[in-house]
Amino acid sequence: MLASRLSSIVGSRWVKERSAELLAFDTDALPGYRAHPKLAVFPGTREELIAVVRLLATERVTFVPRGAGTGLSGGALADGTVLLGLNRLTTIINVDGPNRVAHVEPGVVNARLSRAVAPLGLHYAPDPSSQTVCTIGGNVAENAGGPHCLKYGVTLNHVVALEVVLPNGEVRRFGDPYGEADGYDLLGLFVGSEGCFGVATDIWVRLVPIPQTVRTLLADFDSVHDAASAVTSIVATGIIPAALEMMDNATIRAIEASIYAAGYPVDAAAILLCEVDGLEQGLQEDVDTITQCCRAHGARDVRVAATDEQRMKLWQGRKKAFGAMGRIAPALVVQDAVVPRTKLPAILDIIAGIGARHRVNVCNVFHAGDGNLHPNIPYDPNEPGASERVHAAMTEIMQACIDAGGTITGEHGVGLDKLDYMPKLFDDDSLAMMCAVRESFDPERRANPGKVVPVKSCREWHRGTPVSTG
Repeated sequence: MLASRLSSIVGSRWVKERSAELLAFDTDALPGYRAHPKLAVFPGTREELIAVVRLLATERVTFVPRGAGTGLSGGALADGTVLLGLNRLTTIINVDGPNRVAHVEPGVVNARLSRAVAPLGLHYAPDPSSQTVCTIGGNVAENAGGPHCLKYGVTLNHVVALEVVLPNGEVRRFGDPYGEADGYDLLGLFVGSEGCFGVATDIWVRLVPIPQTVRTLLADFDSVHDAASAVTSIVATGIIPAALEMMDNATIRAIEASIYAAGYPVDAAAILLCEVDGLEQGLQEDVDTITQCCRAHGARDVRVAATDEQRMKLWQGRKKAFGAMGRIAPALVVQDAVVPRTKLPAILDIIAGIGARHRVNVCNVFHAGDGNLHPNIPYDPNEPGASERVHAAMTEIMQACIDAGGTITGEHGVGLDKLDYMPKLFDDDSLAMMCAVRESFDPERRANPGKVVPVKSCREWHRGTPVSTG
């Protein structure tokens, strides 16, 4: 039996077969999709992880890698196959302060890495809203972003090397911790591959200095359109804020009614949370310029956090916004799309119209500086017709983003949730090329099957991919 053989590698405690034990892995952070694994295995060391993947290769068993399960696209769901949990691989193996590089296992929690290197005056810049629970390995799989990626870039910009175990059990090194690797950028291919190319066993990431000075501003507006216009105006000045986040009234009210209340004005149509950082000298000029841009576009008030406590409270509201929405209704759809920044005012007007037409409550909280939208809809799936209305609204919103010259994901991945949108962006030949790239890593397509590219686009999809775990 496969379970017995896996137990011989990781110990019987770390192989779960009972249905009740596997219920916790039926979904990830995006409710609406459920898939029940056949079994779950949790290696505790790099050697165990490699041995598990090699056994699965020998048995030709499909598997789905999973970190903390905080993904928002249904990408870490294992339907009747093996779930490969990486959350026990939590060691920060080495921190090279002088060279600003950290070597970590994939299960290290994002925020923990920054806490660990803070005494050296360093931090790990990519900061998804789920950073207190999401893992570096999961961030690599999804090429995760975060509020501060406007200035510092997404995960890909901070990963310098990976050691990975391919689905056939071979171990490969991509990139170089201290230099540039020659040849094709296989590291770049692997980051964001959503677990379809293999599993990272070792990750080397770049660390950056903690900024000398940080200024955080909160501007509130009577109009969503004006707030969105202010975003374009700020970026057009040449200033690159560390973060430039926008929340609409529905989001503000959800936050202020929760334990995450941050003191946001509940009567505002929208707020901008803007942060600049760097050397003390000259930073006040940036604050003044941003203030002027906001006031020029109708800001009622612009205030600057006076203390670190005030700054952290402002960020608490933003970072916990999804959690605050979770108390509004039993289910929440969190969507992720990108549009050209200059299209923000128009697309937000369109989203408002779609929400009204389908009678759903769209809450917008997003990385405005990147044009990375997160239209979210809390709803009760038990209400007759609610799920259908939410699905129709989201479909129209995503089509509107595509029509505006945007794309379907900024940081959450494609997973299961956005498979149907892929043919809207890519023609058949492009999708087939993606499948061909995948085949170079996983010819049998046993790693995270059925994700990212629609099955029909992989013309040989059904060839030689048994899923039996017995």
